[in-house]
Amino acid sequence: MTSRTWPEPAPAQGARGWLDTVVLSFARLARGAPPGLRGLVRALPVQPPSFALARVLDRWLLPRLDAATRQALRGPGVELELQDLGIRARLRLGARGFEPCAQAPAVTIRGAAEALWRLVRGWDDADRLFFERELVMEGDTEFGLLLKNTLDALGPLGDARPRP
Repeated sequence: MTSRTWPEPAPAQGARGWLDTVVLSFARLARGAPPGLRGLVRALPVQPPSFALARVLDRWLLPRLDAATRQALRGPGVELELQDLGIRARLRLGARGFEPCAQAPAVTIRGAAEALWRLVRGWDDADRLFFERELVMEGDTEFGLLLKNTLDALGPLGDARPRP
């Protein structure tokens, strides 16, 4: 049997690798999805995406947080809503790492998947994304600023290497 190599898709503007291409392509596809489909996805339980995101953050973000920062971030829940995909995740930082959170969040962050990806990768400044309303943060202002300042201090998460 002959194996065939498929050409790698051209990266989206600003993209640096295959994961960037996949995430940004998926986000652009989602923008064209009918509103009814987003409503259907939004009605699905929040636990599965919350659990998946908690595992990703345990590998990519948690090792970069010092003990004092972990302690400051513990407790309150955060809801992340990707409006274009209709996906919501609720998390909190517990004693053993990130975990799904069933209670009402202290902070909600809403926006398009592409805007959040640009923030995570360090391609756009958080202040600009919030000022231009590409990302919206609601709830406990003090905790929201702690989150934003922590992410700013860590720098782009795309430069991190996951823990084995």
